[in-house]
Amino acid sequence: MTRHPAVSESRAATLLEGPVWRALIGLALPIVLANVLQTVYQLTDTFWVGRLGPNAVAAVSLSFPVLFLMISIGGGLAIAGAILVAQHFGAGDQPAVNHFSAQTLVSVGAVSLVISIFGWIFTPGIVTAFGPERAVAEPAVAYLRISFIGLIFQFIYIVVQSVLRSVGDVLTPFLIVLGTVILNFVLDPLFILGWGAVPAMGTAGAAIASVLTQGIAMVVGLWMIFRGKLGIHVRITDLRPDIPVIRQMIRMGLPASVEQSTRAAGMAVMTVLVTGFGTGVLAAYGIGTRILSFVIIPALGFSMAASTLVGQAVGARRMDRAEAVAWTSTRIAFFIMLGAGVVMFTFADPLATLFLPDAPLVAAEAATFVRILSVSFGFVGAQQVLAGAFRGAGDTMAAMMLAIFALWVLRFPIAFMLSYRTTLGQTGLWWAFPISEAIAALIALVWFRTGRWKRQQPLEAHREIEQQVVQEAIVEEGLER
Repeated sequence: MTRHPAVSESRAATLLEGPVWRALIGLALPIVLANVLQTVYQLTDTFWVGRLGPNAVAAVSLSFPVLFLMISIGGGLAIAGAILVAQHFGAGDQPAVNHFSAQTLVSVGAVSLVISIFGWIFTPGIVTAFGPERAVAEPAVAYLRISFIGLIFQFIYIVVQSVLRSVGDVLTPFLIVLGTVILNFVLDPLFILGWGAVPAMGTAGAAIASVLTQGIAMVVGLWMIFRGKLGIHVRITDLRPDIPVIRQMIRMGLPASVEQSTRAAGMAVMTVLVTGFGTGVLAAYGIGTRILSFVIIPALGFSMAASTLVGQAVGARRMDRAEAVAWTSTRIAFFIMLGAGVVMFTFADPLATLFLPDAPLVAAEAATFVRILSVSFGFVGAQQVLAGAFRGAGDTMAAMMLAIFALWVLRFPIAFMLSYRTTLGQTGLWWAFPISEAIAALIALVWFRTGRWKRQQPLEAHREIEQQVVQEAIVEEGLER
């Protein structure tokens, strides 16, 4: 199949040919920088909310796994869409790239509306299920309800980022995220603490600032892909629901949704365990997980890069390159994260104090959590990248089973036993992280070495749909002329 002129020949050649490490670095670096900015965005929220005290930090910490779970439910469709876009891009099929991008927007947008309505209605019950103190529950409800209102903005922009990265455009998402971070840096203190005519709204103000910036990011992202200058050109007519395509995306995306939801549900269950030790430990857990979300960025960047490059290699029928990408990115991520672990172990105390300067006991517990977490960073890097490679090859089932095993068979039972059945107390919760990550990374490596993930050929299942899309594109272009 010949490549459609709208697809950049030079970009495809760069990603599918030449040294693997160069393609990985070129794709991963902007992703890492964008994720750094996204985490700075979240840390900015935590920093300003931290000025309100441990109760406010605990409220946001409680809300995070709930939002993560809701996003994960629809996230599988975004992952499936991105995989298919990458594979069709590698195969040189521009009409299918456009079509799958549009159908991903449609399906994820519909799911986000349902989740938003569900979340708004059931927020009080969800918060109550965690069993927090009243001083934490009230701001958590306010924060969650406002966040649910803007969930569609976040969903749609996630799709825009995913499909652009699938065709190798990592600069545009980075620039948009940079704009949102700058805007959020201004809006957070304004709405949280108040200034002039703007009243102080506490944790609710943090949610309002996030919704506004996410809405702007969505509008800018959609404008970009509807312009058609970035390797994807979505038209209004492309947004007509294509049931066969959506059905295929659901089949591929369901394991990815289960994987992401499993991770989110695991975080929620861990939050329930942590809440049992009191607000101070919950706040420490929130600080520790936010620091982890920053440190893990390089691993996530290489995971996304590996997923994209493996997907394109599969589409181009270059399984040798797909394997080289997976192995090279795993080694890079392992050693980068190992170094990050050393740094975090060394500077755990000042980092924790930065977020909770007026609560030294809570900050000390957060520092203990960070030091224990740092032991596992190399394993986290390897596991994340291998899971990304599996997804890029279409083996979303392997990535799903890995997540389920790591969280439900390992982390949660270990955390419960060590914290509630030994004298370790909350420290047992912290040790469950490195133990589960090390075992999961070993299992992922064993599966990778078997080579079974290379047998997935999801693109073949879409050949009939692909031909249909091509014919429709030819007819449409003929009518436009």
